[in-house]
Amino acid sequence: MDPEIQKMREVALVYLDRSGGLQKFVHDCKRYNDSKQSYAVYRFVISINPSDIAELDATLGNHILHSPLQAAGIFQSVCFIAIKTLSLIEQLQTEAQISILLKPTHLPPLPSYVLSLSAHPFNYTSQRFYMSEGIVIAMGTVTKYTQGARFLCTEETCPFSEGFRYIRVHCPGATESATVRTDFVCSLCSSPLQEDMKFRVLGDKQIVEMIDANVLNALKGYSSDNSHFRIQAFTVFLRDELANKMTIGNHYRIIGIPACVQNGLQATACIEANSVQLCKPNGPSFVSDNFKYLLSLTSSSRWRFTAVLANIFASQVVPPGTYNTLKLAILLSLVQTCEKENADHLDLLIMTSDTLIIDRLLNYSLCLLPRGIRHPPSSEIFPSVSKDKHGTGSASIQACSAVLAKGGICYIGDLSLYKKDKLELLQTVLESRTTTVFIPGKKYGEEADQQVTVSVQTNFWSFVDVDSSSKKHVQKENFLIGQMDVSLIPANLVDVFGLLIFNESPSCRLSSPLVHHILKKAINPEAKLYKVSQQFTTQDYEEFILFAKNLHVELSSEAEHLIQGYYLASRRVRRDSIHGSTLSASALKILISLSKAHTKLSLRQTVLEEDAVIAILLFESSLTLKHGTSALCVAPNSVFPFDLSDENSLQQRDIYLMQCHHQLLKFIAAYGPGIHIYTNEE
Repeated sequence: MDPEIQKMREVALVYLDRSGGLQKFVHDCKRYNDSKQSYAVYRFVISINPSDIAELDATLGNHILHSPLQAAGIFQSVCFIAIKTLSLIEQLQTEAQISILLKPTHLPPLPSYVLSLSAHPFNYTSQRFYMSEGIVIAMGTVTKYTQGARFLCTEETCPFSEGFRYIRVHCPGATESATVRTDFVCSLCSSPLQEDMKFRVLGDKQIVEMIDANVLNALKGYSSDNSHFRIQAFTVFLRDELANKMTIGNHYRIIGIPACVQNGLQATACIEANSVQLCKPNGPSFVSDNFKYLLSLTSSSRWRFTAVLANIFASQVVPPGTYNTLKLAILLSLVQTCEKENADHLDLLIMTSDTLIIDRLLNYSLCLLPRGIRHPPSSEIFPSVSKDKHGTGSASIQACSAVLAKGGICYIGDLSLYKKDKLELLQTVLESRTTTVFIPGKKYGEEADQQVTVSVQTNFWSFVDVDSSSKKHVQKENFLIGQMDVSLIPANLVDVFGLLIFNESPSCRLSSPLVHHILKKAINPEAKLYKVSQQFTTQDYEEFILFAKNLHVELSSEAEHLIQGYYLASRRVRRDSIHGSTLSASALKILISLSKAHTKLSLRQTVLEEDAVIAILLFESSLTLKHGTSALCVAPNSVFPFDLSDENSLQQRDIYLMQCHHQLLKFIAAYGPGIHIYTNEE
């Protein structure tokens, strides 16, 4: 025996002993032995830390990284000797029956270990480990594959017509037809070999499509980055314990062996995954000095910081001081994005005549998040099913705008352009934050139909063109004070949007600053027209939002009582004898989400009454647009009643909001059933 091979076997045994792998191996052997069943293949998964192996023996470490199949053979020999020496599996007969899967914990952080499909040439024949990252854009159903098979010589007098001499085991990148073929011959008598079907070992297989995370930049619809790059999806095979370890839309880091799978005349680059790790986004742990200074300047009031933020926000698109209510709502929605299940969400529906300006503003805001997706009208908003393109005939669930925007924003454009069935589906998703994909079994080779539930953790933005919608249908005449005609959109769908905002600046009455801004930007698109654009850059806002959205906030008892008091009072006031309360079932959840968002935007971690006041004013304005004014009777621009030009205007706004707070307490005292909230005077 080659002394180098023998040395690597000894090192492998030492590593297994030191790392705890030997103990796990003995436990796995006991499970096989206790079953008393004879298998063609006994499969073992061994976790490998390349750094620790390289410290013990550089040659074996190099083997594992660059020749993993040969390295698996070394561990196979060690495991076979251990089984026979310690009598761990009585049924085992030959070394070929042992299948070893090496799972590296990581790879060296060097460019040569990172798989890039855009790099030329793509060396898929190397049969070594690579690391790759990407987002899951398609996911097939779990099917079976042949993990291992036993073949016997068809010549009865041949000694290999029995026993476990001929064992076929799946190799990375191998197709089913390559593992189990009919053209094998006996090495002793040259007779054909035949598979013993009783000993075929089946495993789970799932085919996943992934794509580089940079594709998200191309799906935003607008980007300041002018660089060009090529992005190509790649196929990942998940086998056995890795099946169903991925979720569509998530970002993963995988380690595996690349291969090229031939399907007829088509060759597909793929990776056999050995390990899968979820990539969690790391937000910045800081905000810019300019924002810190602004926070200190406005510390005298809990309303001023967010007011100034909204006032100067998106100065690259609209002049400071315009669209303040809408910009505040956008900022609140941006910081209320999260990938977690049952997270708070804040969806926006905007009624406007200025579709071009609103579209620019929403597009700009979209790009402040890593996952901001502008939905292209030609594709699906929610997941769809198609036949797997790798020739298996099974179903493959395709990702969509809503799933790719996980933990971010999905901007779906003009809501009035969608058909009734799409709007009904959108309403269902907004209510449950899930969507169900139906897979007909007969069509995709399954015995029974399947239903797969996909989580949709994203905020939705949309607008309705008031001018075009008024031409499509006859407007109602019996409006209440403050109510808008939103009958073009189903009422239940309007209700499930967190905020309905009316942007009352028709194009025929564009303000002078806005006209000057548009003209100057048309002449010089890259110009920074205002000083605040230089002081608070787009990157500053990106960092600010990523920091704020990761803050963990809690409701104070005072804010909770104020929200609950308003909610109960509004349910009593906003009701009729036929339909009952006009408040939607999600109203309380939306109020809490708005309050938490304002707290995050204020860089605090406790929701105060001041946050609840802003949330209630925004929500009441939204209710007024839907159902008309109530006994609370808030002004159309209740959150920004004045132009914020100097400190005096901020002071006036504070006084106005304190009056609103006092008016709110009176409203709750008058209409809240049994609710009593202590005022400052008490």
